[in-house]
Amino acid sequence: MSEAAPYNPLDKINLGISVAEALLGRKPVALDGLERFNGAGIYALYYVGDFEAYRALSLRNAGADGLVAPIYVGKAIPAGGRKGASLQTTPTTFALWNRLREHVESIRSAPNLEIKDLRCRYLVVDDIWIPLGESLMIAKFSPVWNSLIDGFGNHDPGKGRYQGMRTRWDMLHPGRSWADRCLARPETSDDIDREVRSHLAQLEPPASPHFLVEERKARYRVNRRGSDAGAAE
Repeated sequence: MSEAAPYNPLDKINLGISVAEALLGRKPVALDGLERFNGAGIYALYYVGDFEAYRALSLRNAGADGLVAPIYVGKAIPAGGRKGASLQTTPTTFALWNRLREHVESIRSAPNLEIKDLRCRYLVVDDIWIPLGESLMIAKFSPVWNSLIDGFGNHDPGKGRYQGMRTRWDMLHPGRSWADRCLARPETSDDIDREVRSHLAQLEPPASPHFLVEERKARYRVNRRGSDAGAAE
């Protein structure tokens, strides 16, 4: 007889799952037009447009369950967070809002994308839980802009640093002025487009869009003799 491991709500993974579930429970909003808000945290972007390479994602997000297939998952950590900011105080920051605004500009710069086709869920989170929540979301959903099509979240590398290759995202969605200064990749946008279609066609989505899935409830019969509380069927 196997013994079930006791549930520990303070286990690192379970704590991360609680953050990820809180994000998934947020009401989706349009990416464009977000009013400025305080805080750092995590977010998920969903595509609902007609760019043919992402057709599989759009169809899944148009289903009865709503937005279930993020195209990108990211985080925004306040300034100093990566260097070990104090755990005693949380300074006022607009890190999450600023990060989402950067994404708005990237989408607007691409002629083959429309900002109206992006939806967003975001969650302001205490700094210490941000990386864990983001990692679990990426591991579960394998968003295509986090994996196959890298570079969406990149910044301008700055003067004198354009010797690197253009990102795959910028090859497929050209338009960011700084990316045009980088070196071209060996593969073409058509090559990447075909790869995306093949990848999404073969990608098996998670069995559930949530981390916490209700298990089948056991049914019990009452032992009226009182010797036992009950027996599972």
